Amino acid sequence: MILLTPGPTPIHPRVQEALARPMRGHLDPEVISCNRNIRSLLQTLFDAGEGALVAALAGSGSLAMEAGFANLVSRGDAVLVLANGSFGERMAEMARVYGLEAGIVHFPPNAPVDPAQVREALSRKAYRLVAMVHGETSTGVINPASEIAALAREHGALFMLDVVTTAAMLPFSMQKLGVDYAFTGSQKCLSAPPGLAPFGLSARVRASLTGAQSWYTDFRRVEQYWEKEGYHCTAPVLLHFALEEALRLALEEGLEARHQRAQELYAATLAVLEETGFSAYAPKEARLHTVLVVRPPANLSEAEIRRGLYCQGIAVAGGIGPTAGQVLRLGLMGEAARRENFSAFFRALGKTLGVTGLDLAFEERLTAATAS
Repeated sequence: MILLTPGPTPIHPRVQEALARPMRGHLDPEVISCNRNIRSLLQTLFDAGEGALVAALAGSGSLAMEAGFANLVSRGDAVLVLANGSFGERMAEMARVYGLEAGIVHFPPNAPVDPAQVREALSRKAYRLVAMVHGETSTGVINPASEIAALAREHGALFMLDVVTTAAMLPFSMQKLGVDYAFTGSQKCLSAPPGLAPFGLSARVRASLTGAQSWYTDFRRVEQYWEKEGYHCTAPVLLHFALEEALRLALEEGLEARHQRAQELYAATLAVLEETGFSAYAPKEARLHTVLVVRPPANLSEAEIRRGLYCQGIAVAGGIGPTAGQVLRLGLMGEAARRENFSAFFRALGKTLGVTGLDLAFEERLTAATAS
């Protein structure tokens, strides 16, 4: 089965090999050494700056999202959540669970967050935190992180950014953007197994931490394990080995090269799909190159297309939240974003639709793009 879903993604052989290493205790010298390497690699990946806390929570990206609300703010604080899809709405839901005064600015799901509306919301009320998803997985829309970070800083608010579908595939710098807290999931652009949530916490926020509303995700306890190398809880050791290797692979290739790979595949894939009657869900100026979301031709069901592809060994996703039942979602993250995977996708799609030559058209498009 070829995974072309927006997570999890296929695993590189080197990562698979790391998973097969012998089990060790979570305080074993081998594991401590691995954790040190992970921290160094994450510092490069996030560019979090001197004094930042970089680590990985044992859980999915949603755990790291929740950890932001548990640590960065206190019950009763005002937070501004910017939502244009399912994961922005998830942020709002978590904020309410933690007893926060959540102001939510909603945007159409097929449009990016509008900085002008954010400026207006920030001018009406003081907020402790602004939270936003960088690349909205449910819609394939990328949001303007640098503009929103600047607005948050201008109005004295912290800025929390979900980089689950962008970190390790697009160039990213917490310092340059002005991000206080960023997090991802191991199973997305890094192409490691699910179960770890790498994050970066800026030095300025770290210095102001007063206490978390959660024991498990308390960053002061997390640092006890990752930096002071003491006991917090039992870590998923084999996942640490796999994450270390996945980070090495990503940084060996380089984030610019990985972004180019995704861009070229996205453009070639979308072009052939449009010629076949599909249409892009996201507007051209805000397309997330790691998640391609398309509407099927009017006479075809997305569920039937997915079933046809799955029977031929290709797994893609349908819509969720605002896109449920309307679209196909293709992941172009990490090891999924490979030429051979999308050639196989188009061969399977051609058989599903009864159309010949889609794989050849894709190969021609991609060859032209990579040659230019």
